[in-house]
Amino acid sequence: MAMKLKILHWFCRIVLGGIFLYTGYIKLGRLGAVDLGPIHFEVGDIWNRVLFAQSIAGYQLVPDAWVPFIATWFPWLELLLGVLLLVGWRIRWVAGASAALLLFFTAIMSITYFRGIDANCGCFSFTDKISPWSILRDSVILLPALYLVFEPSLRRRFLNRPDAAAPSTALSNGVQEGAQTP
Repeated sequence: MAMKLKILHWFCRIVLGGIFLYTGYIKLGRLGAVDLGPIHFEVGDIWNRVLFAQSIAGYQLVPDAWVPFIATWFPWLELLLGVLLLVGWRIRWVAGASAALLLFFTAIMSITYFRGIDANCGCFSFTDKISPWSILRDSVILLPALYLVFEPSLRRRFLNRPDAAAPSTALSNGVQEGAQTP
């Protein structure tokens, strides 16, 4: 059982980390340059950020002034979460942040869909319309993040069996077995 849980742990980390790396990368586009000679800094394709900004604006949930900021920094957050999941740094906290982010976006996709707004998801491509399928897909992606968050309690629950109780080292009156009393 412990080996199966370890495999599930790694599977969740790799799948979730890979998804975040992929989605962050497509939102940034082709990463190139960084020179630092006379400070040439062209990181990412501007068209992908424009398309992602259009996707964000299509939700009609945030003020237009916030859209460029979100479109610029959100892909970097996804890349950071993906790298941290794959590296294994504070997995439970990073998985919690990932779960919160996925839950938030699933909620706003649902709100946008039920408001009847025809918008692009912006998750895996810029032509993916918000639909019951995209909402379900993001909900399923939430599952590995939730597993990683609750893994310690699940491990305690499934690996600590009642028949394997720890032996007691104290008697009911607080005296250890085999100890001499004065």
